[in-house]
Amino acid sequence: MYSELDDNRWEIRKVEVFPDGHRGYASAAGSSGGTCLGKEPIPPLPEIAADSQFEPIEISRDEFERVWTDRQGKRG
Repeated sequence: MYSELDDNRWEIRKVEVFPDGHRGYASAAGSSGGTCLGKEPIPPLPEIAADSQFEPIEISRDEFERVWTDRQGKRG
């Protein structure tokens, strides 16, 4: 899961990559694949990391933009 957050940790855009390889995405403009923006702010990374099923990392804006651009499995 990749999420772009605002200053208050609310999701602005999200891309989910599922085990079978399909992707879902969401933004204020719309969504696909069953993905939706969170209904609450995202907790800080250390709080997420306390759950062993998650390994959160912060990525750069450029990295997120690459994921967002490729969210449907193609560039363009």
